[in-house]
Amino acid sequence: MDPKIVKLVRTTTVIATATVSYFLLTADYGPQPNFLDPIKNLILSTEQSVKEFIFGGRNKETPQSEIGKAPPTAADKPP
Repeated sequence: MDPKIVKLVRTTTVIATATVSYFLLTADYGPQPNFLDPIKNLILSTEQSVKEFIFGGRNKETPQSEIGKAPPTAADKPP
């Protein structure tokens, strides 16, 4: 087998095993805070990063200080 495919299968297996283990461990705890919260935050962060990578970043909202200002014109820019 191709070494790249073997590495991909192993990596996928490790990630899947960790994810399934997390879900099996947290099934009994419910929504209460517990020692697995850092892992949950890591999974959610990774999920968000993958979504942003695949679908593109979100549109950044305009900061509150910029909302009332008019867009810059050619006269406002230095020569």
